[in-house]
Amino acid sequence: MKWDVTPYRDTAMDYARALLGQDSPSGFTGKAVETAEGLARDMGYETRRSNKGNLTILVPGREHTRKVGLCAHVDTLGLMVRSVTDGGMLMITPVGGPLLPTLDGEYCRIYTRSGKVYTGTILSLSPAAHVQDDAATRPRDEKNMAVRVDELVHTREEVRALGIGAGDFVCYDPKTVVTPSGFLKSRFLDDKASAACLLTALRIMADRGERPRYDTEITFTVYEEVGHGGATFSEDLEELLAVDMGCIGEDLSCTEEQVSICAKDNMGPYDYGMVSRLIALAEGAGVDHAVDIYPHYSSDAAVCWKAGRDTRCALIGPGVHASHGMERTHWKGLKATVELIGLYLECE
Repeated sequence: MKWDVTPYRDTAMDYARALLGQDSPSGFTGKAVETAEGLARDMGYETRRSNKGNLTILVPGREHTRKVGLCAHVDTLGLMVRSVTDGGMLMITPVGGPLLPTLDGEYCRIYTRSGKVYTGTILSLSPAAHVQDDAATRPRDEKNMAVRVDELVHTREEVRALGIGAGDFVCYDPKTVVTPSGFLKSRFLDDKASAACLLTALRIMADRGERPRYDTEITFTVYEEVGHGGATFSEDLEELLAVDMGCIGEDLSCTEEQVSICAKDNMGPYDYGMVSRLIALAEGAGVDHAVDIYPHYSSDAAVCWKAGRDTRCALIGPGVHASHGMERTHWKGLKATVELIGLYLECE
């Protein structure tokens, strides 16, 4: 039976805000994991962490004949200090695949190894229209962009005296907004919007006293954006449903108001039986959905396969516009995703 998810709109948005409020580029995800773990434990669930830092929430099923898993990732795109210029600017290297031109002018935080945090701004190295002839045309890439630190520094030595150096994380603002019309606008909806959907599903099960049909592990991974988050799932999972963003754009049918069911990405097709079952569940319960092919996409499910797991995998997620840039989805897409998660788990 399909859940009535409508009363959980504020809950889902609150979970999304809580996760989006924690800086967590791949390799620097501690606060986001702590946030998700605290929310799950407050609902009464048992949790564990892998050696690499993945968080798994254990949900006992009504039947113990098999085990299934769901996952989303709480690591995001980001930057890291590559070097410091003679004039005290921070040259950067990407973490994951951010669209660097969209970062020109964004505020950021620099996290030092000593625990100090400084603010700054990501800028073109030709930032002033009144000074540089190429201010509008200079490439926006890692060779031509840098961070201006909000401290009185004018030399490399003065920056180093602050404790800032190569390998420090640079985290830019998510700029999260929930509009009255139901849009969730923020960087890093890939994949914190889906993580919020999984937390909302856990909340619904806790409130209703329901359990999934089978023993279930819900995992929040921490290295998806750099390609190895899904390498440590339990070996006895028969199925894994990755909950990641749905793509919107050219040659795709998904909208921000739907849950997307991915039949194939650039790693190849997902499990035919699982995908067919998800489509049938959505159609049978009237869940607003689309079935699409993602040409420039991979997921933790693909990494699970590469790690040698004999696990059937499929992928769903709310439709997200402008991925890896200024992303946006809608409450209706989150709602449809939670509905399909509940149907997949066969909760009662």
